[in-house]
Amino acid sequence: MLEDKTLVVTGAAGALGRAVCDKAEALGARTARLDIAFSSKNDNCFEVDLTNRVALTSTFDSIGDFDVVCNIAGGFAMGADSWADENDWDSMFKINVETLRGVLSEAVPRLLDRGAGAIINIGAYGAREGQGGMSAYTAAKSTVMRITESLSAEVREKGINVNAVLPTVIDTPANRAAMPDADPAQWVSPEDLASVICFLGSDAARAIHGALVPVRGLS
Repeated sequence: MLEDKTLVVTGAAGALGRAVCDKAEALGARTARLDIAFSSKNDNCFEVDLTNRVALTSTFDSIGDFDVVCNIAGGFAMGADSWADENDWDSMFKINVETLRGVLSEAVPRLLDRGAGAIINIGAYGAREGQGGMSAYTAAKSTVMRITESLSAEVREKGINVNAVLPTVIDTPANRAAMPDADPAQWVSPEDLASVICFLGSDAARAIHGALVPVRGLS
């Protein structure tokens, strides 16, 4: 399904990023793995701060041609009340929105030059509406979702598919540690979410534009 395609995957050192890379490679793709740091790395791993535009330009120059961008980098944190600590807002927008915009600033012009490609972003099912104690996170992820729709409208007739997935809780070691009393069987596995992301990056999804795809597992 992804034979001979090259996928740029941000957040590739995390649980979902690794799952996307592994799934894509199993489907015949090559991957360029981007993250702020890797515990171990090989030639297709690139350590880069996604908010540093100069470093991003150098990284994309090193990668060369690519077909798909999977914007996995992001993060979640419960926050204070909506009127309280601005640190929640700064951190949530930096990790979820600024990283995305930095990557898009490099990736979109290059895909436009090629006249083809796909971009998959990570929204959040819970960000379809505001949530108490999560205003910064839901606002940031809602921004990602609106960027997805806007970008799709801008490039859909130029050969580029832009979509997003909206997961609920992902079954990662960090989430299991943070919620020890929850039932992870209800959550979305990284592998299942990776399958949806890889489908959206494939030619089979070429008719899908600006979609926000819920991926809820059993939740």
